[in-house]
Amino acid sequence: MLNNDSPSSEALLAAVDLGSNSFRLEIGRYQNGQIQRVDYLKETVRQGSDLDEERNLRPEAIDRGLKCLARFGETIKGLPKHHVRAVATQTLREARNRDVFIKLAKKTLGYEIEVISGVEEARLIYQGVSRLLPQSDEKRLVIDIGGRSTEFILGQHLNAETTDSLRVGSVTWSLKYFANGNLSEKNFQRAEIAAESFLDAVANIYQHPYWDVAYGASGTVGAIADILSNAGFEENKITRQGLDWLRAQLIKAKTVDKLDLAGLKEDRKSVIAGGLSILIGIFDLLKLDTLIVAKGALRHGLLYDMITEEHMVEDLRDASIMHLTNRFAVNKAHAKNVTKVALAFFDALTPTLNLHQNNQYELDKLRKILGWAASSHEIGAIISHSESQKHGAYILDNTELMGFAQSELHRLSLLVLGHCGKLRKLDTDFSDESFIFQLISLRLAVIFCHSRNTPVLKNTTFNRTENTFMLSLPSAWRQAFPQTSYLLEEEILAWQKTNWRLIVSTKD
Repeated sequence: MLNNDSPSSEALLAAVDLGSNSFRLEIGRYQNGQIQRVDYLKETVRQGSDLDEERNLRPEAIDRGLKCLARFGETIKGLPKHHVRAVATQTLREARNRDVFIKLAKKTLGYEIEVISGVEEARLIYQGVSRLLPQSDEKRLVIDIGGRSTEFILGQHLNAETTDSLRVGSVTWSLKYFANGNLSEKNFQRAEIAAESFLDAVANIYQHPYWDVAYGASGTVGAIADILSNAGFEENKITRQGLDWLRAQLIKAKTVDKLDLAGLKEDRKSVIAGGLSILIGIFDLLKLDTLIVAKGALRHGLLYDMITEEHMVEDLRDASIMHLTNRFAVNKAHAKNVTKVALAFFDALTPTLNLHQNNQYELDKLRKILGWAASSHEIGAIISHSESQKHGAYILDNTELMGFAQSELHRLSLLVLGHCGKLRKLDTDFSDESFIFQLISLRLAVIFCHSRNTPVLKNTTFNRTENTFMLSLPSAWRQAFPQTSYLLEEEILAWQKTNWRLIVSTKD
């Protein structure tokens, strides 16, 4: 979100969706609070069907993805960094070698790529769907069947209120239940029962009393709607009658290579049966009569998420952190003190921080993450005070917070894990200067706030020369604060075991 760098009128924005079946690029022009399409590219990359037995992306899947992103990168080259947002979803959430691919993909595309959580994916889908619907007071159910996951969202107006993401998708179901393209009655029965069993965990939450209109978004829903429309069914609506007709047509064809249905695109043939069986399962579980096809999708949510309007100035991530700290009963006054001191130390160091370009934008991002880490550094204390940093880090690495990319949550996790104790326990790159600046700022803030009072930092200076941090304190300080002085001595020893050093001195 671009709270301090909102796009100006007439600005071009680009969203890149690295989906399990297809990669998509949407380019829009921001005008008067709305986004008008300028260009749209889609390529069927099918990474979701190319995870090996150990859940690694196969080399050929990596190669297809990079070639696609190279073409996308050429199309959007020159756009400001904060006018482009690229996200990856379920396949790369699962892939064990995702970091290898993401590193290559960032270089190829020329922009950052975030692996987002299922909850964040659901929120963005709703954002895209709701923005392209007429505004009303109706309560909405939105369903998006992707290649390897299915998202459910309940919302009203522009707000997603309940979200779920389940690991069931058109690619995975087609591979598992329609092997070799066999479209038999038996395979459909197995696929539908399995889908219902998988989806049953959330079925009660999304029953009709909680919504007025049900919408379907994105690939599978759109593909099925196109086929039904060409067959004479009502446009932009999917009914149970239509699903039963399509099911019968697939079974009649017997195999995927014999499918010949008007409106069915070639790149959808191999995954249509899996998507259809999931949708039939959803209709049965939720007792749906009709699903209306929505125009909006994840990529539109990404575009609108980059716009800051007067009624949307709050960063959703602030609200997510507040909810998390409330849930784990964090002492707000202490967290506020630690945050204030950590940011003060970080600001003292930033003149020496080497950033490539768009310095203020990058600095704002770094400050925000440090602030969130400081606010939540004690969330693990509710489980165990003595090892709160370990529990806090685990919570952050394994939770789904709206607004956050997984890379951001992992950064928060590392900072919380490293806010006290030994440094070598961190599985991180100690040559990452920006992370080290965040880490030492947080650790010093925790030390200075150890008494849970506002610390005295008058006449204190903090700077850095090469790999050495220098903290200078007033001469009478050590005698006035002996416990803090002891903790600083321990901190000096901790940094000696890394390629960085901390020197603490006193002055008159």
